[in-house]
Amino acid sequence: MIPGPASGVSFGSAGGGNDPAPYADEPAAQIKPSHQPESPQPAGFRNIGGAVKRWIVLCALVASMVAGCTPTSSVSPSTQTEDDAGDTILEENVGDPVSDQETYAQERDAMVDSQIEARDVSNPLVLKAMRAVPRHEFVTTDYLDQAYEDHPLPIGYGQTISQPYIVAWMSELLEVEPGDKVLEIGTGSGYQAAVLAEMGVEVYTVEVIAELAATAGPLLERLGYLEVHMLEADGYFGWDEHAPYDAIIVTAAPDHLPQPLLGQLVEGGRLVIPVGPVGSFQTMWRFTHGESDEVLAENLGYVSFVPLTGEGSEG
Repeated sequence: MIPGPASGVSFGSAGGGNDPAPYADEPAAQIKPSHQPESPQPAGFRNIGGAVKRWIVLCALVASMVAGCTPTSSVSPSTQTEDDAGDTILEENVGDPVSDQETYAQERDAMVDSQIEARDVSNPLVLKAMRAVPRHEFVTTDYLDQAYEDHPLPIGYGQTISQPYIVAWMSELLEVEPGDKVLEIGTGSGYQAAVLAEMGVEVYTVEVIAELAATAGPLLERLGYLEVHMLEADGYFGWDEHAPYDAIIVTAAPDHLPQPLLGQLVEGGRLVIPVGPVGSFQTMWRFTHGESDEVLAENLGYVSFVPLTGEGSEG
């Protein structure tokens, strides 16, 4: 079953889509200074002379100065909070990287279960990749807490990282196997390329926006996706140097089918692309390059992507 754009699903692209409205920030919790009531003097308490008291105060000051000079480099990250008595205490390991990674892994599993498998994406390679790729690495810090939610997110320059379902759905539509060679048009954040690489395919990805290319390339390399090859260029013309490709995925919408891309498919290769007017809904198509240059076209339903940019699209 090929899933269509139904059931209230919002659509975007790995490098394009509608920017969602930002959520209102919640006020940060604040630690209020505690107030300690004075304790009564215990029975048998005896006041001491002024000179002795001054000596004790001096010793206390020296001790506090020494304590203030104690190295703190070995202290774990911590935050202040209050216990039931109002005393300020420290909780260690707040923001611990290991704990964060475990939380993100749980969020990825929930994302796949509720957003992707529930919408009939069933390819084992796709599901495994979606559980593995750290989506939070590809979003901006302003939207980090929404990294695994069911909608696209802005990445700057008028572009977005797609809704997770759309990334999974388009990846499944490619029908690729490990070892296949895939061309991606519109690198964007790099997330779609990472998912394809996690599926075991060799990825060639083209991005026309210089700032996004400069960010996505090093990020993919840092995360270990060395099978991703990147080019800063007008994606309308594909990447003929490494053609033909087993599949091509386009993550922004031209208003017509780019003919250079069809010419870079192997016989039997698949092109998955949204096509339609700017500022409106587009149609998701899958084109299969058949024998004798015949092309099979499949209409998969309405979607909404940002426009494919570059001189080729505008010409």
